[in-house]
Amino acid sequence: MTTPTTHPPSQHRTDATRPVSERPAATWSIRSASITAGVALLLMSALAGFGKFGALDRLVAEGDPTQTAQNILNSEGLFRLGIASLTVVIALDVVIAWALYRVFSPVNQALSMLAMVLRLVYSGVFMVAVAQLVGVVRLLGNDANLAVFGADQVNAQAMLGIAAFNDIWYVSQFLFGLHLLILGYLAYRSGYVPRLLGMLLAIAGLGYAADSLGTVLSHGSWTDISSFTFLGEFLLALWLLIRARRITAGGRSSSTAARGHQ
Repeated sequence: MTTPTTHPPSQHRTDATRPVSERPAATWSIRSASITAGVALLLMSALAGFGKFGALDRLVAEGDPTQTAQNILNSEGLFRLGIASLTVVIALDVVIAWALYRVFSPVNQALSMLAMVLRLVYSGVFMVAVAQLVGVVRLLGNDANLAVFGADQVNAQAMLGIAAFNDIWYVSQFLFGLHLLILGYLAYRSGYVPRLLGMLLAIAGLGYAADSLGTVLSHGSWTDISSFTFLGEFLLALWLLIRARRITAGGRSSSTAARGHQ
């Protein structure tokens, strides 16, 4: 009697029945992460620009607490909208951290994880900074504070809250700079991201780190270096949207993979 040929159970398993750890990586997942990161980066840039420069900096009169308080009270809706924009930026940072980990994990999983953690910690510190602005709105909008402390003291405390936001944000940018430095290294070593883009990311990271340390160590005003070195972030967003769709699950471009099969 002929015994029917049997195969190991693993050969009959489909991708749906295999354990997650045994399933092949989906080609589309890294591409979707690239598009997600690119869209989120561009949206984050627009919202951060509006929140910081279109709302906060527009209403703050440097060295004049009274005028600053008056500007905020007269345009409280704009100030609150700026705070809301920065809050959305924090949420987008979390999404970007995850998506970039997926994009660069084929290069070095440990370093990609470290870059993700640094961005997440930065986001947490930035949330603390934004909370200072919420305190400013509550301080100026409560008439009881004027009765107890007087207008001058309330305005001075509001100005201190805005200064605290800037200080916490600048210090947290050191972590963000380290995040970009690691991304730059990963991009440079990847083989599927242009090496020039990797170098620009590293330069942007150095700019943020220098601004953070410069703000702490400088006795006077500090010129933001990151205002001139941020180009790598913007180009990364464009590359993720336009070119990264060609990357396979293994971390190679589709054209490179095709040549490897010839």
